[in-house]
Amino acid sequence: MHTKKTYTLQEATRKLEHYCAYQERCHKEVRTKLESLHMIPEAIDVIVVHLLEHNFLNEERFAKTFASGKFRIKRWGRCRITLELKKKDISKVNINQALAEIENTEYIEVFNSLAEKKANSITGGDKYKKRKKLIDYLQYRGWESHLVYEKARELFE
Repeated sequence: MHTKKTYTLQEATRKLEHYCAYQERCHKEVRTKLESLHMIPEAIDVIVVHLLEHNFLNEERFAKTFASGKFRIKRWGRCRITLELKKKDISKVNINQALAEIENTEYIEVFNSLAEKKANSITGGDKYKKRKKLIDYLQYRGWESHLVYEKARELFE
């Protein structure tokens, strides 16, 4: 017979300290992790409070790290970053602060280089098909519609 491993409050707390120290986490991820360890709701609350008090868990810091990482590494636009942060139940205030950290000039530079690189890699089809492929690609990555359509017109005139 297989028994589920159970954790004491101290063991679970240590485990979650390591979990949060390894990588920034949001409250939702921490709660999900604790539920997967079969902790009771009261214990979950105690551990979350401990993590907050000892700065292992900080939603503002998480939002900023998440936004800058997805922007710099995955080349996501503000719309996609916002959507993904909302899925993680991050507050509007923290989302806006995180997006404010992305410099506008850098944002536009990344957008232009991403769009041009993608436009050059699209083969086959007439300019309308190519334009549609570029628009779909950029919108999926969460770039604002006005930027996307303007750039598509510019690149495929």
